Amino acid sequence: MAQNSRIKGRFLQRLEAGLIIGDGAMGTLLYNRGIPLGHSFEALNLSRPELVEAVHRDYAAAGAQLLESNTFAANRLALGPLGLDGQVAEINAAGVRLARLAAGVDGLVAGAVGPLPSAKGQAAELPLAEQRALFSEQMTALAEAGADLFVLETFAGIEELELALQVAEELGLPAVAQMAFFEEGRTRHGLSAEEVARRLSAAGAAVIGANCGSGPRELLSVLQRMSTVTDRPLSGFANSGLPQYVNGRYIYLATPEYFADMGREMVAAGACLVGGCCGTTPEHIQALAKSLEEVRPVERSVPVIKVTEPSAVVEPVPTQRTFLDDWGHRPVVTVELGPPKGLDCRKVLQGAETLAKAGADAISLTENPLARIRMGNIALASQIQQQAGIEVIIHITGRDRNLIGLHSELMGAHLLGIRNVLAITGDPVAVGGEAGASSVFDLNSVGILELLRSLNTGTTLLGADLGGTTRMLAGAAFNPNVANMSGQIRRMEKKVAAGARFIETQPVYSPEVMLEMLERLAPLNIPVLVGLMPLVSERNAEFLHNEVPGISLPDEVRQRMRGTSGSSGVEAGMAIARELIDAGRQTVGGFTLMPPFGKVELAVELLRYIRG
Repeated sequence: MAQNSRIKGRFLQRLEAGLIIGDGAMGTLLYNRGIPLGHSFEALNLSRPELVEAVHRDYAAAGAQLLESNTFAANRLALGPLGLDGQVAEINAAGVRLARLAAGVDGLVAGAVGPLPSAKGQAAELPLAEQRALFSEQMTALAEAGADLFVLETFAGIEELELALQVAEELGLPAVAQMAFFEEGRTRHGLSAEEVARRLSAAGAAVIGANCGSGPRELLSVLQRMSTVTDRPLSGFANSGLPQYVNGRYIYLATPEYFADMGREMVAAGACLVGGCCGTTPEHIQALAKSLEEVRPVERSVPVIKVTEPSAVVEPVPTQRTFLDDWGHRPVVTVELGPPKGLDCRKVLQGAETLAKAGADAISLTENPLARIRMGNIALASQIQQQAGIEVIIHITGRDRNLIGLHSELMGAHLLGIRNVLAITGDPVAVGGEAGASSVFDLNSVGILELLRSLNTGTTLLGADLGGTTRMLAGAAFNPNVANMSGQIRRMEKKVAAGARFIETQPVYSPEVMLEMLERLAPLNIPVLVGLMPLVSERNAEFLHNEVPGISLPDEVRQRMRGTSGSSGVEAGMAIARELIDAGRQTVGGFTLMPPFGKVELAVELLRYIRG
C-alpha cells in the first residue's frame, strides 16, 4: 500500500502541475495493422506483444504522456469464451509491462478497464458480489503490475462504474471514471451529464469525464455541462467523429486538425486530461499535443456539490381500458397466436375473431418464435384489433432489433393503437438455425421494459424529448420450469422494478409447480397469467420436453401421453389442462392459453371451461 500511495501522489501531482495528453485508440490501430475485429485484442499482449508495444511507442512518440494498457476487456467474463479465463492476471500484467516499456520512467501508465460484457445479458444476471470479484481480479493484476492509475472507460451503467470505483479505492489507486454519452448528452440509460458528474464525484473518482459514444463536439458539450456541477478534474477521450464503412473497413472522417481544435475547447471547458478514443491515431494525438503545447487547464470556480438520489420515475396511469380491467372479478384469459410464416394471414385473423366472440380478453401475438421467420407482429396486431375488435399484446424481442429499431418500432406501434407489449429477450438465432441471421440483443427483456417506461414518460431511453408520451402497458415472461425458481424470481423482481405490470408464464404441466410459482410471485403484487398449452400426442409431448427452450414436462405427464396420437392424444392433453385449471380455481387470476398448431378450437373449449 505504501507503493500505491507514492503512485497515487505522483499521478495527482502531475495532474495539478498541468495538462496531461492521453493516447488514442488501441483497437483502431491493431485493426488497421491487420488484426480482424473478431479477434481478442487483449490476447495479443501474449501472442503478439511486439505489435502492441509498437502501438504504444507510436503514441508516445506522438506526444502522449499517459498510455493506457491494452486491457479494456481483459476480464474473466470476456476472456472465458476464448478459453483464456485462466490467464486474466497474465494478460493484464503483460498489458501494463508493454505500456511501461513505451512510456519510460517519466510517462504514466493507466490500467484500462471497461465494463463487463453485458451486451448479451451476461453481467446483468450476476450478483453484485460476482461482478465485484470480476473487477477485483482484473484491477488487482493491473495494480500489482505497476499501473499508476486506472482508467475506467466506456461504461454505460453508472452503478457498474460506481462498483469499479469501489474496487479502485480498495486497491489504493486513483481512478479516471468515464462514461459513454449519446444523444443530448445522456447515457444509454438516460442519465444527464450533470447527474453523472454528481454521482461520480460522490463515488470518489479522482477525475471524471466521458469517452466514446459520439464525436468531439457532443463530448465537448458533456464536459461543459459537467463543469457546472463539480470541481473534480475533467477528462475527455472523444472518437474521431462517426464511422463509415468503406471498402470493407470502418473509416473515421474527422481530421487530426479538427480533433485538435476540439481538444483545445475541451481544455477551455475544464478538461485536464485529453486523449482519443475510437478512430483516433498517432496523427490525431500529435496534432492535439502540438495544439496544447502552451495551454494550461483553466481555473474553475468550485461549486457546491449537491448529491441527490435519482428521483423515481412516475409513469402516467393509462386512462384507456385494458384487458386487465376485470382482474379479480373474473378469470382473465389471453390466447397466444403466432403470425404466419408467409403472407397469408387469413387463418390468424379468423382465429382471432373466433376467440373474440368466445370471450377472450386479448390475443398475445408472438414474434418470430424459436428464432424462425414469421410475418411482422406489429402490423398484424393492428389488423387484428381493427377486424376482430380485441386487444392485442405484441411480443417484442431484443434479439431482432438494435436500440434504434426498438425505439422506432415501439413508437410506430403506439401510432397504430397498440397499447400492450410483452418484453422478451428472445431465443438466440442458433435455436432457429436461420442461415445468415445474427442475434442483436442490444437490450434484453429488462432493457426493453426500461425503454417502454421511458417512452411512457415522453423520452427516449437516452433522454431525448418525444414531444408526447406513449401509453404502453408492459408485461414480462416468467419460466417456472427450472430446478430452482429463485433465480427466475430475482430476475422477475428486476423486471417489475423496470416497469412490468403483468406476467405471462411459460406453459406449466404440474399443479405443484403452478401453485409454488404463484406463491413466490405473490409479493410482487401484479397479475400473473398462467400459461397452458394442451398436448395433442406423445410425439408432441416429447418434442416440447426435449427440444423447446423453457418447457419441461413431468414424468407423470409424459407417461400419460405415451402411445397417444390423433383424437386420443387431444383427449389426454385436454384432460391434463382441465385438471390444471381445476387445481388453480381458488388461486389463479388468469390464464394464457397456447393452442398448439393454431388449433383455436382447443383454446375456445378451455376458455369455456375456465369461465364455466
